[in-house]
Amino acid sequence: MKKLIVAASCALALAAGTVQAKDWKEIRIAFDVPYEPFEYKDENGELTGFEVELAEAMCEQMKADCEFVIQAWDGMIPGLLARKFDAIMSSMSITPERAERVLFSEPYYNTPGGWFAREGFDTDVTDMKAMEGKVVGVQRGTTMDTYVTENMGGIVTIKRYTTADDMVLDLEGQRLDVAFVDYPVGEQTILSKEGFQEVGEQVKLGQGVGVAMRQRDKDLAGKVNAALKKLKNDGTYDTIMQKYFNYDIKM
Repeated sequence: MKKLIVAASCALALAAGTVQAKDWKEIRIAFDVPYEPFEYKDENGELTGFEVELAEAMCEQMKADCEFVIQAWDGMIPGLLARKFDAIMSSMSITPERAERVLFSEPYYNTPGGWFAREGFDTDVTDMKAMEGKVVGVQRGTTMDTYVTENMGGIVTIKRYTTADDMVLDLEGQRLDVAFVDYPVGEQTILSKEGFQEVGEQVKLGQGVGVAMRQRDKDLAGKVNAALKKLKNDGTYDTIMQKYFNYDIKM
């Protein structure tokens, strides 16, 4: 069973200091919405997407009652550490910097970053001289943000967004020259619109995506890893994946 709540609405209950039982029969999982096709609301306002369905299957496998919390991306790790929720399952790439603050599960998918622009954009995104002065959009705090900052900082103007949807709106409004986002997100939200194209080569980033938990919750991590392994082995993972992708993202 799942329950959808908003992060802010559970703050008072959490302030009461309830301690999570170590059998982890109740787990709060955070998602940043919208981030289609991984997590978003459908036409009926229901939370869905690849990671949402995978989380539902994972919770069923663990025999846990899960609450799904909507949390803005830039508050994900602070919210986890403040015990607003117990796990992040929102396309969080495993990086050494994040691993110093959170405990990651084994990676459960990996997709590349992709470059997207309006039709007619013909600049080579790997040519820094040609890219000089271009405006590049990224979602704040992602591995795409890190990549552009480290490789193109001082050459391009970097615009950072709280949500991928806001970035797409600016690309449509010609306030961006190019967007660098998780490839499936660009495929769903940009290439699905008329007048846009993928530009340049896809870029593999990080060590894959994992469920993020607090460092102390090793018992929860053990349960999550065991559940994800079972879902991969029994075909459940593939069934969910094939609903959203026509290529293999499994690690």
